[in-house]
Amino acid sequence: MNRTTTSPFDIKSASIQGLSLVLRSANLGVIEADLAARVASAGDLFTNAPVLINVAALTADGTADKLELTRLINLLRRHTMRAVGIVGAKGLLLKQAQALGLMEEEEIQPRPRPRTAEPEPEPAQVSVPAAAAGAAAPAQATAVATADLFGDTAVAAPPMAAPAPEPAASAAPATEAQTAPTRVIDRPLRSGQRVYARGGDLVVLGLVSHGAEVIADGNIHVYGPLRGRAIAGANGDAEARIFAAAMEPELISIAGTYRTTDKPLADDVLGKPAQVRLDGDKMLIEPLKS
Repeated sequence: MNRTTTSPFDIKSASIQGLSLVLRSANLGVIEADLAARVASAGDLFTNAPVLINVAALTADGTADKLELTRLINLLRRHTMRAVGIVGAKGLLLKQAQALGLMEEEEIQPRPRPRTAEPEPEPAQVSVPAAAAGAAAPAQATAVATADLFGDTAVAAPPMAAPAPEPAASAAPATEAQTAPTRVIDRPLRSGQRVYARGGDLVVLGLVSHGAEVIADGNIHVYGPLRGRAIAGANGDAEARIFAAAMEPELISIAGTYRTTDKPLADDVLGKPAQVRLDGDKMLIEPLKS
């Protein structure tokens, strides 16, 4: 069917930012107390947030069927969060989730940040005696092992009759295609504004006001006061960092590990140039020194 401009709607792909509630216990009493404490310290971070309930750990240890799913959904609703899907459920729990309108979702593994493949060293020039030339010739047609885009595995390249520079030159565009361009915002962000750099870094050349939110799958650089919320490594990149010329955030988060500033930052970073990074599960906020 040929669509025209008179069509009453369009269907397009879209994605939304949400939360994953990764359960390690089916005890709703313990979950309720901990959730209340976290919500109280997180401001409006969780307000109206869609939530995936991840029960993979409960399924693995055999306690998933003890989870009171309806009660958990109501608990999230009381804290203005909306359960939209379930991850890792099987059997009766999965059927119950589907009956309650939850989507079955696959667990999403964090994507590694693309790395540029290092250039291979030039082969050494070796003099081959004329008598051995016939034996050496077949070696030139042997398949060459080259690193893939992420440097994790070896990929067999087609046999080549002689070394040629073209494949090495064409490797760079393939690597660049895997890296999203850095998104640059050259204006201050006011309260209520939200910017997301999907697949790459975010640079803000000014103020991020209270109530504004900056999100990136990579690093976040704020060349001004950071007074709103900053969420780096949104797709699970634990190597992402947050940099600010004046660190005064409402909330900072890297790869799901977050901290609010209800407890003031240390004097050596509050309102000063600083960076935020993860060391394992620990969040570090450090001064930037020239």
